[in-house]
Amino acid sequence: MSAWPSGYGRRVLPVVDSTLSEAARIASDLAGPEWILALAQTAARGRRGRAWSMPEGNFAGTLVLPVDEAPGQAALRSFVMSLALRDAFVAATGREDAFALKWPNDVLLRGGKVAGILLESIGSGARITHLAIGIGVNLAAAPDVSEVEEGAVPPVALKHAFGTLISPEDFLDLLAVAYARYEDQFRTYGFAPIRTAWLTHAARLGEPIKARTTRDAHVGTFVDVDADGQLVLETAKGRMTIPAGDVYF
Repeated sequence: MSAWPSGYGRRVLPVVDSTLSEAARIASDLAGPEWILALAQTAARGRRGRAWSMPEGNFAGTLVLPVDEAPGQAALRSFVMSLALRDAFVAATGREDAFALKWPNDVLLRGGKVAGILLESIGSGARITHLAIGIGVNLAAAPDVSEVEEGAVPPVALKHAFGTLISPEDFLDLLAVAYARYEDQFRTYGFAPIRTAWLTHAARLGEPIKARTTRDAHVGTFVDVDADGQLVLETAKGRMTIPAGDVYF
């Protein structure tokens, strides 16, 4: 197992309401980045307030990261974490070609969702002091299809796909090492190399997809992610960029 990355804290909780909620409670007392792992959650949540199912043996964690940058720049950490998750999966399974990255913040295993990311800002007013990067991973079991949004990619679990059973604690060790490496790259060189690496593993790049925002749905060919992390579609009405939304295949 790789050594724990220098400068990152690590706390493992038997049970908590939500690691994201715990992140908000402790952020002001932290001296640096801190990983929070919960072996059980009683009030887990996903994007847009959706409930997040957490069967026993799955991974629920949050990285609390001090930030001193514009919100848009901080939000690019979803791409940083996506790459780190992929590296952790490859390290755990040895399956280099099984994992793909789905804009804006999911990891796919053979087309099914194995992990999701949720970013929340911590601070007062317009000033962000910390970023909480929440991660849910289907290590041991996947939620039932009835528990996910209609039209979403079906959930899958690492154990069922490969017979690989890794504990949440051991997966955290792999993920923390991978994340620290990409975070150093992001802070040193900016988003450009992260974007290039992410596109290398992007799901459905060059293929038709549907992107749904809070107001509209757009169908087009997924051609790029721009320098601001926005999805770029080639549609019947021309090229368009989508800053936030959900993608459906």
